[in-house]
Amino acid sequence: MAKVYHLDLDAGSVRGATHALLPGDPGRVAKIAVAVDPQAREIANRREFRTFVAQLEGQPVLVSSTGIGGPSTSIAVEELARLGVRTFLRVGTTGAIQPEIAIGDVIITSGAVRLDGASTDYAPLEYPAVAHHQLIAALVGAAEAIGCPYYVGITASSASFYPGEERSDSFSGYVLRRFQGATEEWRRLHVLNYEMEAATLLTMCSALGLRGGCVTGVVNIVGGEAIGESDLAHGEDSAVKVAVAALRRLLAAE
Repeated sequence: MAKVYHLDLDAGSVRGATHALLPGDPGRVAKIAVAVDPQAREIANRREFRTFVAQLEGQPVLVSSTGIGGPSTSIAVEELARLGVRTFLRVGTTGAIQPEIAIGDVIITSGAVRLDGASTDYAPLEYPAVAHHQLIAALVGAAEAIGCPYYVGITASSASFYPGEERSDSFSGYVLRRFQGATEEWRRLHVLNYEMEAATLLTMCSALGLRGGCVTGVVNIVGGEAIGESDLAHGEDSAVKVAVAALRRLLAAE
């Protein structure tokens, strides 16, 4: 099989891997890969898509970045699925909407509000964006085993970082009327957090017969202070630890 166009990978380079951890940030790939396997090595790096291959529980696994948002995430999932990946676990960072959630806690997404746009190319809006039950169970078990505070529930996946998450710290400072008050509405509907990829990933995986899940570390509380370096590191570390422990559980059970 020739290389897939965007990820610059072929069947030989992925070594038969059927599981992938998916951070958004290419700069986060190496950190996650080494947490999986200190001997992990880079096999591709093109555009926003950087991929390492590692070994865990005697099996090859991939760590591959998706970039930010639904469109690039859909490319990553499409091309990895063509190469044989069947289990996709997003590992990212997030802004919490509910006030009881703290920096460094993790959100285990059970379903996502489809504000993304890209997911509608795979299924109509009436189709739910839900995580696979086996991934939710593995993530919950991992978080409990390592003592990481966690919440399970609904995530809002926005199509844009600034207006879509009702942020006024943008160039214009203006939030369109359709987004004004949106965060309070999601809060009242018990939505836990904002991020930008879960809805696309979960819709695609369900529609294509794949397993999808999402765990994110909280790096700020929506409406609070700007994201600080220590908060970013805390949330990122929590998500990575839970994701790697969950993947180990999945592989050990197979």
